[in-house]
Amino acid sequence: MELKKFFKKPSKIKSFLITPQFLATLSAGLIIGYLLFVPPINGYADNGDFARAIYINGIYPLSSHYTYLDYLHQYYGIMQYYNEHQAMLFSSQGVFIKLAIFLNQFFFNKKIFDIRFMGVVYYLFYLGGIYFLTAALTVSSKKKTNYLIAGLVVFIFADSSWTLYFNSFFAEPVMIIAMLYLTASIIMLGKVNNHRLLFFAIYFIASFILVTVKQQNAPLALSLSLIIVGLFFVFREKKYKYLMLFSMILLLMTGFATYELITSDFSQINKYQTVTRGVFLEEKDPGKVLKKSGISQQFGLLKGQTYGQTYSQIPQNSETIKIDFLDKFNFGWVLKYYITHPNQFQQMLDIAAKDVYLVQVRAVGDYQKANGVSSQQQSHYFTLFSIIMGAFFPKKIGFYILLCLVLLILYVIVGYVGFKNDENELILRCFRMIAFITMILGTFVISIVGDGDADLAKHLIMVPLTINLIILEIFSDVLQQTFWHPLQSRRNSSDEPNKQS
Repeated sequence: MELKKFFKKPSKIKSFLITPQFLATLSAGLIIGYLLFVPPINGYADNGDFARAIYINGIYPLSSHYTYLDYLHQYYGIMQYYNEHQAMLFSSQGVFIKLAIFLNQFFFNKKIFDIRFMGVVYYLFYLGGIYFLTAALTVSSKKKTNYLIAGLVVFIFADSSWTLYFNSFFAEPVMIIAMLYLTASIIMLGKVNNHRLLFFAIYFIASFILVTVKQQNAPLALSLSLIIVGLFFVFREKKYKYLMLFSMILLLMTGFATYELITSDFSQINKYQTVTRGVFLEEKDPGKVLKKSGISQQFGLLKGQTYGQTYSQIPQNSETIKIDFLDKFNFGWVLKYYITHPNQFQQMLDIAAKDVYLVQVRAVGDYQKANGVSSQQQSHYFTLFSIIMGAFFPKKIGFYILLCLVLLILYVIVGYVGFKNDENELILRCFRMIAFITMILGTFVISIVGDGDADLAKHLIMVPLTINLIILEIFSDVLQQTFWHPLQSRRNSSDEPNKQS
């Protein structure tokens, strides 16, 4: 399919208005825009994580009565002179924040930052992602069922549990947007014959942004590289295979660099919570575990504590904590503990499974401080999808393992059919599903091993996000009857008008 046809401007306004991708974008735009920009605005309050993103980008809390958790703050200050702050970690989120600051200073004020400009940046990229994803899911079919697909896209991704993130300084919006673009681009690469390099460029850029936005995402480079392996069957020419190989190596190096660039302060926080909110959490005698590793048993008193909490038996930022506790163990020690204590590991994974579809951050308020608004009040505007999924999805890790196993078997068969019939779309679909499965299971493990149950719902966001994209793809393939033989189904679909005439 020619790219100009994909993005072709219709000759009549009427024809443009009825395209599924335009309707999905318009509907989502109205729903999300009302939440973010119509007073009183909604978003997420600061849980303490904003500091990682704002200070290094020249923003600071403006109010002398700045509070955490309870209420959304609309206005922040913009630093005018020297910025002494250093980044706690390298993150692609900074690009989006800098863009928001530029727009704010151009259209509003050079000294005061309105959080809605952060929302505008994410809003525009997000709507582009919704348009792109809907177009990719419906590009090879002209069936009326495409409008059902567009409706499901809106139902899932206009849900406020996702979009409340936009009026905040959390990194999650960048992850959500990147996943929309990289998924849509890979779907397009399986369906179109021309301009594949453009769609691959979108995939690679989106993957790069996703991997670098948070240090927790560094291992995702492995999953995203699996998709590039599938692209070897799409790009058959030798020169393109070299490009795929180079891109895969670069992506893996990016993941490694993202992990290595974590500052010692940030690493210390994660290590602390990995043990106090992870290893110790389901351990009846944490002192005994520490003694076996030559660590003082007194640190067992830290069981259940989160870094930064007001009260601690042992000062969390003391040299004692650093030298006698944190420096005594590493990632390998934590992993070894869970391998040798499978029951505790399963209990932690079950805790994680309960939080998968708690996409809406429960620990913070969604409203500005005003009359009639209570502390940490939650918005329930357009949250039906997340409520349904949260209510009916099983809360055990065994369910997610079984789900991934079923998907793996099903899509390995799809891949086999693709190899047998030389259908690139099916082959790529198989590799994409394998990559998504590793993202789901890997996110569970990384979240527990990397930070215990602290901020667990936020750390698990890749799980519901990936599952939702899988649901969308399966739904569209079944409706379009392209699950097993997409090329034959499209030929039959294109022949129908001729037969009728």
